[in-house]
Amino acid sequence: MSQKDDELLKLTSYVEISKYREKTLKSIGNNVKIPTNIAKDSGIRTNHISKVLSELKSKEIVECINEEARKGRLYRLTDTGKEVLESINEKKEEEN
Repeated sequence: MSQKDDELLKLTSYVEISKYREKTLKSIGNNVKIPTNIAKDSGIRTNHISKVLSELKSKEIVECINEEARKGRLYRLTDTGKEVLESINEKKEEEN
């Protein structure tokens, strides 16, 4: 296994150990969303979403594309985030 694979495994398990992180990732998917919409889609309160987004941002799984905005910040998955989500979805399919 390459170092990149190891890193992906670590990030995937980091997301999987928190239902909030996993739901947030799935909610964003291939879209660009504001925290309020992520909260509605995932059933997680907005104050929790903010914390989860900053955790995911620190791991470079999500990125904010309008950091300067005070309200209505837009979030999307980074390429790494997309790989992590793909990895989680593949695991779920194998389990079924």
